[in-house]
Amino acid sequence: MIVGQEVRTRDGDLIGAFLDRDVPSGLPPAETIADIRAQGGLVGIPHPFDRFRGSLRTDELLAGVAPLVDWVETHNARIMVGRGNEQAAAFARAHELPGVAVSDAHSAMEIGVAYTAVDGDPSTAAGLLVALRNSELVTGRATFFVRAVTPIAKLIQRVRGKGRDRRETAR
Repeated sequence: MIVGQEVRTRDGDLIGAFLDRDVPSGLPPAETIADIRAQGGLVGIPHPFDRFRGSLRTDELLAGVAPLVDWVETHNARIMVGRGNEQAAAFARAHELPGVAVSDAHSAMEIGVAYTAVDGDPSTAAGLLVALRNSELVTGRATFFVRAVTPIAKLIQRVRGKGRDRRETAR
């Protein structure tokens, strides 16, 4: 099992994989990357050109961290508008970084819509790096229906969680 976290840095999102502990939010990207590396982890850039939730909000920030990361998310099944996936793939090629495909699942219906198929042993950081160099991206798209249902499901989960918190406090 690979323990990972999508971390909101001061300037956008990064992914840490092979983590031993949480990485704090709100740090500058370089500090976030240093924290992930200190744990022996790998670093990826998620949805870098999604116009609604881009990682590292400017081209300068993206270019600045490119030498410090291990992969770029080049296909995100939840990107519905624009050329975000194509731009991410071009960015990865320009910086000689492997690309990955992800479902970015926010519901059970989205799991496996897109994924990265690897050979070898990705159970270690070193093994995953080798496997990503020869991976196959299996691309798909989440439906607009699923995208519309996700905010409703999150609201229901939030309401259920608050109700559960109140019940536990009353005990």
